[in-house]
Amino acid sequence: MTAISRGETPAPEGLRFVHLGFGADAVEYESAWQEQRRVHAARFADEVPDICLLLEHQAVYTAGRRTSADERPLDGTPVVDVDRGGKITWHGPGQLVGYPIQKLPRPVDVVAHVRRLEEALIRVCAEFGVDATRVEGRSGVWVLGDAIGAAEERAALGGLQLDFDPRTGDELFDPRLNGPEYAPSNAGQRREDRKLAAIGIRVAKGVTMHGFALNVNPDNTSFDKIVPCGIRDAGVASLAGELGREITIAEVLPVVEKHLRDVLENAELLPRAV
Repeated sequence: MTAISRGETPAPEGLRFVHLGFGADAVEYESAWQEQRRVHAARFADEVPDICLLLEHQAVYTAGRRTSADERPLDGTPVVDVDRGGKITWHGPGQLVGYPIQKLPRPVDVVAHVRRLEEALIRVCAEFGVDATRVEGRSGVWVLGDAIGAAEERAALGGLQLDFDPRTGDELFDPRLNGPEYAPSNAGQRREDRKLAAIGIRVAKGVTMHGFALNVNPDNTSFDKIVPCGIRDAGVASLAGELGREITIAEVLPVVEKHLRDVLENAELLPRAV
């Protein structure tokens, strides 16, 4: 893997990027959370400009405020409860995490901020040849699955085919109890909708915290222990899996910085018209 330097990416003005750690220097979650709080306080006081922390985490499950008990690991794996929106997810090696700490004008438009992060990551995916998009009613960046009625084509291409899918009649269907054919990590094989990047944020005192997690080349089976983001009828994806080749955090990092800077610095930070 190409080495990634630690420290700040210099910028004459506007958004500043700070690399907290990658690879062997992957950051423990609580340490990054503490650093977020420190930078958040400094940004609120106008002691620093807008800053985006970029890093890889050591493997961890984190749960947003809306996570329910039946979405957590069945085997008692520890979960860190955090003050962001969204539900439970996994962070770990092969996943690029970004925490943009940005001051927004009041009245704060949280949804508009989420849409900007989605837009930047959709552009990143496009630059690597992956057609990603949004899904109505679901935050994050997605790769869409087959249209309804494409089962024969899916079977011809060697994808998993479910003759009877119990999820269609049971909203509480639990993929964790029903074998690998329903596992979130196999959504690509089933040609279903799959999430490539998760987004969960918090805005406190008009300044954003938390952010996004882009799956570059992680072991996505880590998601199979949970109900990722509380979604039972879709799965997870990675850039490496969609491209069918190896891709590294080092390759993706400058592209993410470029598009985040373009979107966040050039956005008109005003609430959406109602």
